[in-house]
Amino acid sequence: MLTKHFDFNLGSVTESSLWRSTDYGTTYEKLNEKVGAKTILSYLYVSPNNKRKIMLLTDAEVENSLLISLDEGATYQKYRLNFYILSLLFHPQQEDWILAYSRDQKLYSSVEFGRKWQLVHEKVAPNRFYWSRMGLDNEPGLIHLETQISEEQSQYVTCKVQNCTEVNRGRPFPGYIDPNSLVVQDEYAFVQVSTGGRPVYYVSYQQDAFTPMKLPKYTFPKGLHVISTDENRVVAAVQEWNQNDTYNLYVSDTRGVLFTLALENIMSSMGPEGNVMIDLYEVAGVKGMFLANKKLDDQVKTYITYNKGRDWNLLQAPATDVRGDSIHCVLPYCSLHLHLHVSDYPYSSGNIASKDSAPGIIVASGSIGSELTMTNVTMFITSDAGNTWSQIFDEEHSVLYLDQGGALVAIRHTPLPIRHLWLSFDEGRNWNKYSFTSSPIFVDGVLGEPGEETLIMTLFGHVSHRSEWQLVKIDFRSIFNRRCTEGDYQTWHLHNQGEPCLMGVKRIYRKLKPIARCVMGQRYLATMTSESCDCTESDFECDYGYERQSGGKCVPAFWFAPSSMSRICTTGNSFLNSTGYRKVVSNNCTNGVLEDYTARKQKCPAQAPRGLRLVTSEGKLTARWGTNVTFLVFLEEGDGFRTSIMVDFGDGNAVSYSNVSSIEDGIKHIYKSVGIYKVSATGENALGSDHVMLYLHVTCPLERIHLSAPLVVAKGKEVNLTTVLWPSHVGTATFIWWFGNNTEPLITLEGSVAFTFPKEGTTTVTVQVSAGSTILQDKKTIAVHEYFRSHLLAFSSNLDNHNPDVAEWRLDVSRVIKSSMVKATGVSEKQLLVTVLPGIPTAAEMFLLPDKEVTRQEEERNAEYLDQLSAVLLGALNQNHIEFTLRPGVQITVYATNLSVAPLVDTSESQNGSAILMLLSVVFVGLTVFVIYKFKRKIPGLSFYAQMQNEKEQEITRPASAMECTPSTQREMVTSLELLDTEFNTQDIGYLPSHLNIKFTKETLSCVTV
Repeated sequence: MLTKHFDFNLGSVTESSLWRSTDYGTTYEKLNEKVGAKTILSYLYVSPNNKRKIMLLTDAEVENSLLISLDEGATYQKYRLNFYILSLLFHPQQEDWILAYSRDQKLYSSVEFGRKWQLVHEKVAPNRFYWSRMGLDNEPGLIHLETQISEEQSQYVTCKVQNCTEVNRGRPFPGYIDPNSLVVQDEYAFVQVSTGGRPVYYVSYQQDAFTPMKLPKYTFPKGLHVISTDENRVVAAVQEWNQNDTYNLYVSDTRGVLFTLALENIMSSMGPEGNVMIDLYEVAGVKGMFLANKKLDDQVKTYITYNKGRDWNLLQAPATDVRGDSIHCVLPYCSLHLHLHVSDYPYSSGNIASKDSAPGIIVASGSIGSELTMTNVTMFITSDAGNTWSQIFDEEHSVLYLDQGGALVAIRHTPLPIRHLWLSFDEGRNWNKYSFTSSPIFVDGVLGEPGEETLIMTLFGHVSHRSEWQLVKIDFRSIFNRRCTEGDYQTWHLHNQGEPCLMGVKRIYRKLKPIARCVMGQRYLATMTSESCDCTESDFECDYGYERQSGGKCVPAFWFAPSSMSRICTTGNSFLNSTGYRKVVSNNCTNGVLEDYTARKQKCPAQAPRGLRLVTSEGKLTARWGTNVTFLVFLEEGDGFRTSIMVDFGDGNAVSYSNVSSIEDGIKHIYKSVGIYKVSATGENALGSDHVMLYLHVTCPLERIHLSAPLVVAKGKEVNLTTVLWPSHVGTATFIWWFGNNTEPLITLEGSVAFTFPKEGTTTVTVQVSAGSTILQDKKTIAVHEYFRSHLLAFSSNLDNHNPDVAEWRLDVSRVIKSSMVKATGVSEKQLLVTVLPGIPTAAEMFLLPDKEVTRQEEERNAEYLDQLSAVLLGALNQNHIEFTLRPGVQITVYATNLSVAPLVDTSESQNGSAILMLLSVVFVGLTVFVIYKFKRKIPGLSFYAQMQNEKEQEITRPASAMECTPSTQREMVTSLELLDTEFNTQDIGYLPSHLNIKFTKETLSCVTV
């Protein structure tokens, strides 16, 4: 037994003690010295396959280790851990095999009961790992787990516990699944895949291929919880689109594929850890029996079923209360209602309890009336599986089963100290009061509930809120003076209000007589004999697509065409033609109306393929370049064995298959180019064909973007803004532009826009690029003026060796250049702007701005003053007076390029167009000669791309053709030159800005036209 002391001031456990008893709790030995006097223990585990093996985990914040005992806790061996354990999962058969889940989402395994560990897999979803299923998995060491790919995608993986390499991993589901959706239980595996915002649930039965679970057509589930999977049937609670605090209960066929409604509007609540708790209770010891709390007209009522949800009825209230007074309660206006929550606290029985070893006995808290209430809660018991109930206490009690249900122990729920408990030897009909201590104590729980192995129990609690733990051992062996014999037993016939045939059989149990006072012991078995019954209509539920009318008859739902069930012919030569009914799973009735209600085997009709569907395994219409895309093809109607399938991937490649069944695992294809592809599938047989298509967007991951825009623009003049992408072609991209304080963005599919800034001042342009699931943003601050001067700058070649080509570096160097110019020439900081342009060789542009204080009448003088400032700056540049120190020993000189100084920008319309064209030609030739002369010896094989445009600046546009995405080599990273934002405007507007961006891309991916 492990006890811990929690310090509320520190908010942590500061001390722990380990105790061991070998005489059923009469005496305890403190084992702190054996595990380490100062060791703080967190958890204690006992092997479910060998109770002699015990494992202790220490507080990882203090000491990360575990202690192992192989002799029922007598001695311990300590082992250090290099990972932090969050939870353990023991193998159901192999006593030494354990899975451990760590804080950093890694799964480890041990086949030596924790003495050695090895990593199984990283990025494993919490509580989504399972041991192999006996009878299904070929190897006991196989594990099933969900691995996380991203925040939105996971994958179902299987592998061997000691050899989980990439080569040895299996992927039972062909595609990605939703996070935290894998459930492996009994013979079933479940996953969820969201498509178009709606979840689609898939099931695999006995390791078959995954199939979509088919709920009634307009269910539209928001959530699904698997309740049970025993006896070859799935019971699931589904919250539909119009439900908030309730769920509908659905039951499946054997394969877990076709579901029908069993009960609507079952109540739900949130558990202490945020988990959903459904008010549905499966009664132990009686197969097919459930209790459920249903919301009806804003009232919560308890219903019972004996045939797995085929029929539900209200509970008949007791005739008298605990004092023997009559209770007037008439169905359906008044009935018994029960609280159905099972306690998460391991030392309390919760609101309801039943045992496999005591069939028919159910103890629960509840109320009598028109609905379930939280007030006036009392205790009730049934010994005949819910047919009749008795009130046993006015207050809530924890009721524990003693000696296989031969006796019951009740302890009152109360915040007050107690010293009495109650015992019943006749299945709750009569109760006797016993004192278990001389002084009352606050009871916190029970250690070791008696029943299966012992007649001894231990209560634990405290005398006061400041006292230490008090343990009280209660030994019931003295109450029983002999072992039970055959004469002490009687037979009990299971029934539902007198109807003995339940689930197609008559079941007879052996139970202890109420007057017997003897010990049944561990060897007692509630022996059951059964006799099959003739089938009646009550043994059948409505088949998929059918709904039960008020008269009890199953008729097709409005959305269901009965002939559509012949779609199973896609995988065989015959199908079962439904009668609208199906026998309840695990129902064992024979003869009777069996033949009338059972689906009839029918030969598949010859028909052309119809309802061909083509989807990706992820349910998406996007895919990444260079990765496997899995296409799934489904045929709803037609002979699948005789229908050939051809899939055209839209990139010049196509594949053909002889029949549908040969492509159940999907068709994989890798696209080598970015683009939008028309993917089509054609199904054809001798009677006809069907065709389906989808458009798949293949993209490259968008890594970064750059908004190329001039630092200064002319008021009222149209200017082009260009967004450059890395890589340059990523597939379908959307560009979202914000200008200044505009609240409505401009959305385009092209990376360039033309915009006119209507007034002077400083404004901000922001662009966002959405490509696939990635959204990146860049922004620029632009100064708008009536007129300005600009000059292109170059640098000594040693600067290129220190240019990382990042925005922060360019800002810092721009600031240093501006400071050097101001210092060398005395030009006002307010009139000078400098920006280093992206790319290599390094270039920059300076702008001379008008004095903001100058009036309208002084503009002509201000223009002359800008000419004077320009001459001063050019003089300083030509005389190498502008320089700065980049780092010790690295001196950088700034030059003016050989371009002519740009004329003053104004808004007059009187300029001569021919003169402008001649000047433009001279500037263009001069620029070309200069760039070739300047850089040809530095960068051999350099290519230049420039075009003239009459109206707007040169743009970078995305070709409509498919683009190939290929990794760039290091050589390519320094030899790709682009001239951006070169503006040659030939309109008669009287200005010629000379701003020029020379760009050398350093992208890691480049896309070239194919």
